[in-house]
Amino acid sequence: MVLVVDDDPDILEALSEILEAEGFEIRRARNGKEALERLEPDPPHLILLDLMMPVMDGWEFAQRMRQKPAFAGIPIIVLSADRNVGSKAKDIGAMGHLAKPFELNDLLSMVRQSLSPPVDTSRV
Repeated sequence: MVLVVDDDPDILEALSEILEAEGFEIRRARNGKEALERLEPDPPHLILLDLMMPVMDGWEFAQRMRQKPAFAGIPIIVLSADRNVGSKAKDIGAMGHLAKPFELNDLLSMVRQSLSPPVDTSRV
């Protein structure tokens, strides 16, 4: 399950529809406060997170989420129009980032990669 967090209703809807069409289960949130509420009772396997949002931005959401041991390990992919999205994503411990506007194939590739089980190379 993927939690999509974005304050732009058009982006939120488009991302949700695209990911659902690709077979992913989706949960939506319009800001960090809603996203925190949507972590329970069934935590997502991945979070697509916008950084600049009203009520609670992506920074504060990531900090609060990481303080809760049950959610601290959930991977985050940052989606942002901020020109410094790479360094900001690194600062919050995101596993990846995409600058808006982004290529749909890049997003889908990153989502699939983050949700695939890690390969055990110690037994090769």
